[in-house]
Amino acid sequence: MFIQIALALFVGLLSFVYLILLRTPSPRVCGSLNGPPVTSPRVKLKDGRHLAYKEHGVPRKDARYKIVVIHGFDSSKDFCIPVSQEIIEELGIYFLSFDRAGYGESDPNPARGVKSEAFDIEELADKLEIGSKFYVIGVSIGAYPVWSCLKYIPHRLAGASLVVPFVNYWLPSFPDDLLKEAFQILLVQDQWTFRIAHYFPWLFYWWMNQKWFPSLSMMEGNMSIFCSKDLEMLQNIPPLPSDLQAKVRQQGVHESLYRDILAGYGKWEFDILDLSNPFPEGNGSIHIWQGYEDKIIPYKLNRYISQKLTWIKYHEVPDFGHFLIYDGDLSEKILRELLHG
Repeated sequence: MFIQIALALFVGLLSFVYLILLRTPSPRVCGSLNGPPVTSPRVKLKDGRHLAYKEHGVPRKDARYKIVVIHGFDSSKDFCIPVSQEIIEELGIYFLSFDRAGYGESDPNPARGVKSEAFDIEELADKLEIGSKFYVIGVSIGAYPVWSCLKYIPHRLAGASLVVPFVNYWLPSFPDDLLKEAFQILLVQDQWTFRIAHYFPWLFYWWMNQKWFPSLSMMEGNMSIFCSKDLEMLQNIPPLPSDLQAKVRQQGVHESLYRDILAGYGKWEFDILDLSNPFPEGNGSIHIWQGYEDKIIPYKLNRYISQKLTWIKYHEVPDFGHFLIYDGDLSEKILRELLHG
């Protein structure tokens, strides 16, 4: 009798832990019963998921250059590189942006990871018939899909730019002392958040929603993560209209933001420093753009990557931080270097 009671209590405790601490909410899938409506063009992928996309720039059929833009954290396909229409027309650029899995109006992907991002991009490009080769630009955490493209679909790339690219602190090729130095630059609460994402992904939803300890500073609105230049630029960045901003997380914060962090800081199938030059004959180029004052992405890690992968063109921008993409002159330079560098 005692054993039966103890077993029942143990099962009850496990059920409580699962329901209260570990269970993640079901997503509100766009187009489903009681889910948000579908208002954007979408393509259907081989696995049945849909990706929502947006096209801008010159018409696809008239473009000299076709660029897939990969948005960052808590963003969407409505992110646009801030260059003038005159420059876009001068260069002949067609931009294709999309909601990454779980964001906006793109279906969630329970199996989302670094690898799946590259094949989502490839399928989207093929569905829209933008050609056998295209350029990619990834911003902040939206840069890990670029690393994925360099690993899994390098033959599809005409060039790539990683702008203030996030870094996974658990890639094995980084020297331990460099990783420790860079990691300790982060706020303590962010260090713990990324550790849990890496070592205890099953606990991550609970961590992000518990009230005893601070979690991700960015989601708490902690402005100390920004350098003075970032704070200055924040005053001039036009806010996304409220209806568009609301769409970013509309299918659930776990499916959009949390899965993004889990993929980026989880265990990768490859190491960045093992990648090969996709353009050994010089018929394309790869660029990293890093703000020296960036307090979100420590510059020393991206500098180290470029020193080891000498085929990457590294641009370290003094006096700028994480928001350098929002400077019009720098954005124009990023595009020209990508297309002509």
